[in-house]
Amino acid sequence: MSSLIILSSSLLYLFFFTTPLAAADNGGAAGTWSLLQPSIGISAMHMQLLPTDHVIIYDRTDFGPSNISLPAGKCRNDPNDYVLKNDCTAHSVEYDVASNSIRPLMVLTDVWCSSGGLMPDGSLVQTGGFNDGDHVVRVFNNSCGSKYCDWEEMQSGLAQRRWYATNHVLPDGRQIIVGGRREFSYEFYPKKSALEKSFRLPFLMQTNDLKIENNLYPFVFFNIDGNLFVFANNRAVLFDYVRNRVVRTYPGVPGGDPRNYPSTGSAVLLPLRVGPGAGAGAEAEVLVCGGAPKGAFVNAISGRFDGALNSCGRIKISDPDPNWIMETMPMGRVMGDMLLLPNGHVLIINGGSNGTAGWEYGRNPIFNPVIYRPDNPVTSRFEVQNPSTVPRMYHSTAILLRDGRILVGGSNPHQYYNFTNVLFPTELSLESFSPSYLDTNSSGLRPTIISPTTQTNIQYNQQIVIRFTVSNPVDPNLISVTLVAPSFNTHSFSMNQRLVVLDGSNSTTKVVGKSTYEVNVTTPPSVNIAPTGYYMLFVVHQEVPSEGIWVRIQ
Repeated sequence: MSSLIILSSSLLYLFFFTTPLAAADNGGAAGTWSLLQPSIGISAMHMQLLPTDHVIIYDRTDFGPSNISLPAGKCRNDPNDYVLKNDCTAHSVEYDVASNSIRPLMVLTDVWCSSGGLMPDGSLVQTGGFNDGDHVVRVFNNSCGSKYCDWEEMQSGLAQRRWYATNHVLPDGRQIIVGGRREFSYEFYPKKSALEKSFRLPFLMQTNDLKIENNLYPFVFFNIDGNLFVFANNRAVLFDYVRNRVVRTYPGVPGGDPRNYPSTGSAVLLPLRVGPGAGAGAEAEVLVCGGAPKGAFVNAISGRFDGALNSCGRIKISDPDPNWIMETMPMGRVMGDMLLLPNGHVLIINGGSNGTAGWEYGRNPIFNPVIYRPDNPVTSRFEVQNPSTVPRMYHSTAILLRDGRILVGGSNPHQYYNFTNVLFPTELSLESFSPSYLDTNSSGLRPTIISPTTQTNIQYNQQIVIRFTVSNPVDPNLISVTLVAPSFNTHSFSMNQRLVVLDGSNSTTKVVGKSTYEVNVTTPPSVNIAPTGYYMLFVVHQEVPSEGIWVRIQ
């Protein structure tokens, strides 16, 4: 089965790579691709990296049997399932990055198009889904002390049905769950009491189109002032979730085109740079890229596949009078994933150049990722990278790993698994994309962290010394230290994604031995800059990052 999938993907690549889109200027193209697993048994619709360097991956449960069995003697019995009421195949797996191995997991209720994020203790909380899973909260505890950790499910963990919602971790350690299909509200997990319910958010109603619903999976970011930036459709607000009130309404994106599901673009909170003191000098800036133009979803239903948007909007959400600055990507892209790299660059990967998200509504895969350098001059921010050979369309995913690679999986534009006689066969493979900073010609610039060791606890506003080695001579002015939060990725949005550049990086680097250096940095000043929990810490030299170490801010 897997060889058929690879062959089909290769044939599709040969076809699409000869189109004018794929022949776009690749000046300076870089990066390499590797096939990690020809089949993990499921299509990777959702992914989350854990602080154990394992990745939790899951799909929906109601498409019939997957291609990986549960352990002997285990079966899922679900009288509410629309396809299989007794199912002995897995719909979630645990991927071990170091050993490149897969272990099947048991998920009982339907997790289709759900959301999630890491709690401060490193456990994964997953919320909602479809059918009998829409009110369920599931926890995968990464510290259960056994290699046989598995999902634990709470059937009535949510007050409302959450399908296509967005989660964000808050400073108090809870998660806020925003929106969902026909749910114009938000709620928290865990609840402060059994009486706590959901809270209305009229902004979600105001941005909703009853026929198209271009406000699903809203882009939610935690701003440095303690409020939430919420983007839905083509508009955004700054929301005080404590007092349940909008404190600022941002200008609409120029052009008015929708950016959220199913006109699926993507978004990131650009790297936060913190000056000395409690947040002095910090600015927060959001970048939104791609999507589909107005009317594209209805047109796709009718068999007309509009070209994807090639525009990006960038706005300083912390400014008192912010405005969108528009930029142009090398190609239009819908269903693309935007990921923060350890050096502060943004990777745009996966997706297509026509149509929208949804069953069979995307066309013309884009095999080439693009790097966006936010600090470069406007005319030199984008660089097209080397292509994959695997179409990654609807229901594809991508996450950053601690070694700097990007894990890429998924793509299933069908209601069920379908491997033959379709334009885009269901994709069960896992790939990695290695940005150019992992090329061998960069090895002399690449730092290796000696101390602290991985799994170190740190405090806020704390001076820490990081010792590292670099083969080539180091320019202290070209050293930085970054913290990157591991994100929950699904449907072209990485929830809880955040990168903080630590203060003091380029002014305190000193030589302490042969090819050995120390840098003294200050940790984030407050929970508003970096909510509590696990982060990957990287030393970056001339834009080449080290392998990260896990740190936990408490």
